[in-house]
Amino acid sequence: MAKNLLIVESPAKAKTIEGYLGKDFLVKSSYGHIRDLVKTDDAIDTTNNFKQKYEVPADKKAVVSELKKLAKAAETVWLASDEDREGEAISWHLYETLNLSDQSTKRIVFHEITKPAILKAIEQPRKIDFNLVNAQQARRVLDRLVGFELSPVLWKKVKPSLSAGRVQSVAVRLLVDREREIIKFAPEAAFRLVAIFYTGEKKELFKAELSQRFANIADAERFLNDCISATYEVKSLETKPSKRNPAAPFTTSTLQQEASRKLGFSVARTMTIAQRLYESGKITYMRTDSVNLSETALVTAEKEINTAYGQKYYKKRQYKTKSAGAQEAHEAIRPTYFDQHSIEGDSSERRLYELIWKRAIASQMSEAEFEKTTAKINISTRTEEFVANGEVMKFDGFLKVYFESTDEEQDINIDESGDNSLLPPLQSGQKLGLKEMVATERYSRPPARYTEASLVKKLEELGIGRPSTYAPTISTIQNRGYVVKEDRDGKQRTYRVLKLNAGNVTTEKKTEITGAEKSKLFPTDIGILVNDFLVEHFKDIVDFNFTAIVEKEFDEIANGLKEWTAMLHNFYGPFHTEVTNTIENADRASSERLLGKDPQTGKQISVRIGRFGPLVQIGSSDDEEKPQFASLRAGQMIETITLEEALELFKLPKKVGSYEDKDMSVAIGRFGPYIRHNNDFYSLPKGLDPMDVNEEQAVEIIELKRKKDIEKIIKTFDENPDARIEQGRWGPFIRFGKQNIKIPKNKEAGTITYEEVLALAEADSKTSGATKKKNTARGKTTKTKKS
Repeated sequence: MAKNLLIVESPAKAKTIEGYLGKDFLVKSSYGHIRDLVKTDDAIDTTNNFKQKYEVPADKKAVVSELKKLAKAAETVWLASDEDREGEAISWHLYETLNLSDQSTKRIVFHEITKPAILKAIEQPRKIDFNLVNAQQARRVLDRLVGFELSPVLWKKVKPSLSAGRVQSVAVRLLVDREREIIKFAPEAAFRLVAIFYTGEKKELFKAELSQRFANIADAERFLNDCISATYEVKSLETKPSKRNPAAPFTTSTLQQEASRKLGFSVARTMTIAQRLYESGKITYMRTDSVNLSETALVTAEKEINTAYGQKYYKKRQYKTKSAGAQEAHEAIRPTYFDQHSIEGDSSERRLYELIWKRAIASQMSEAEFEKTTAKINISTRTEEFVANGEVMKFDGFLKVYFESTDEEQDINIDESGDNSLLPPLQSGQKLGLKEMVATERYSRPPARYTEASLVKKLEELGIGRPSTYAPTISTIQNRGYVVKEDRDGKQRTYRVLKLNAGNVTTEKKTEITGAEKSKLFPTDIGILVNDFLVEHFKDIVDFNFTAIVEKEFDEIANGLKEWTAMLHNFYGPFHTEVTNTIENADRASSERLLGKDPQTGKQISVRIGRFGPLVQIGSSDDEEKPQFASLRAGQMIETITLEEALELFKLPKKVGSYEDKDMSVAIGRFGPYIRHNNDFYSLPKGLDPMDVNEEQAVEIIELKRKKDIEKIIKTFDENPDARIEQGRWGPFIRFGKQNIKIPKNKEAGTITYEEVLALAEADSKTSGATKKKNTARGKTTKTKKS
């Protein structure tokens, strides 16, 4: 038996570290937290200084049992969980649960999984930091109290099965507030003037923009007409050098934002991949507020830049963390070894690693140098001026490696980005020729909807949440159904374009798609209803400043400046009173909105949240006839749906013709629009409006689906029409009634007999039953993924 037992959080990390230590060390994983608060109401005793009741979950009992035996046999137990508050709490839970002694227990931390870092940590052990443990406890207890006390209020006053959380509720409020800003936004049109000039005989073309816009078409038309007889000359020319500095190395937040922009990763996916890279020793710890790089990192970065790019590309930079409440402020996220430009691994791991490497190495590189030129151009018949901007890169510097993206880039039309290009040689007083002048009607834009990454950025700016909370917060609000992440089609809009060309002014109308969204976060109707209820009755919970103050108090506890139970008493007293008052006095929340009367029946039309989601209703339950109901379509909201749009919903289901002597009808269900024919259902392709479907299209959709179904059938059996072998997403499988059965690896799908199908079905039924029984005993039911 090894003298030393070293416990880390994950098996991947254990495997990496075990290779660095000798035979005297046994490295084991706790698989994350080994105990948690009990699920019952008595988890926290609010009358006894918030004493907590913990339990070891059923799926961790075997792990704890093994670790207890190994700890008892070892001379020294090394607790090597992560270096943040959550990691400190895991070490404390291990200490308590494994009944460890102070004399034989050592706590070590490291920021990177390399042999020197691990050996250095072992040389410098410490004790468990109870300030960090208490900060984590305070957050865990406070969030449990909020969740456990708010959820029953929502069940009684809003809708059953709802839940609320402290940081999550603030995140939802940000999205609801932004959605309402967009709803209220009234776009204003203005005409943007762009001219294409040319110089002398060479006729080198360049673009310039008028320094102002015209609010109406008459002013724009007058300007163009005045320019027919105008002459143009360069009034002034200014050339000056400019520099662009690299961004700081990644923190958790900036990594999540940039991986979203450049790689299209969700926040949760970024953190999962980063965790794998850290545990395999490729990058430093991925939960950090710090932009600092260690002296070792600075030295190795310098060496790599000088070797790979040359000395002129190197410039030492030491960044300082701006966030006042920064926790885990040890080092930024960087590659463990700067000389490893790329790594082995799956595609997502390689891409994220490359992003981290480029950002970190660029932070130690020279500025990019430019020469900017601004030319102002006179119009002989007007007082306004055209302005042309040009930019020449003199030295690429850090841009040789990396260019930082912004959220704004996703919401700007490339034609209007004002991209600086190279200007031809110009001189002050030089006469210019006009090739073309265009006045384009452009509309002001509403505030941009949040992406996952821009929501993280906003939460960080407000001081809400910390590196370890961003990803779970965004996952939780989507899992609860308060927010959806999706693409939405835009709407067609007409705009006008005026052109001055060859002495004539012409006008034409064009169309554009506006408001299209990609991977944006939208609050759902239930999310809006819950938010409004919380804003009305629990102002502090959804108040940005209050939530940020709570975060600062956690930081003060972590730094030993505040007693954690005192902080909880200050919060819980007023909060609990608010809960009691709301249950006793608040009216039930209603999402109902009256839209008007049905032209045919004269009955009231209303919209509200029903049992299965938002719906429109004609009539009421008091009427002799039953009310009519129709579900809202994707993208429609209770807050904005009009009477006309509501009436359209009742035109479905709609008969669109017949096929094979059976009617075909179009309707909208829980999973979107579909065609019903002979009790079978056929989904409509994306983009096809159910109201526009005709008989010919319906037949085509049915035939295409049937063809695909036939193509995926590998084999059928005369003995039983409900048994067949199909090609699934993950390969061939057996469909036997309601069972989907895996095919053994040693069997060819086409050679399987019906007798073998029966045997496999019976074996699968027994296995599924045993799995279900086992999971039920653990208090959960797991669905087995099959083809």
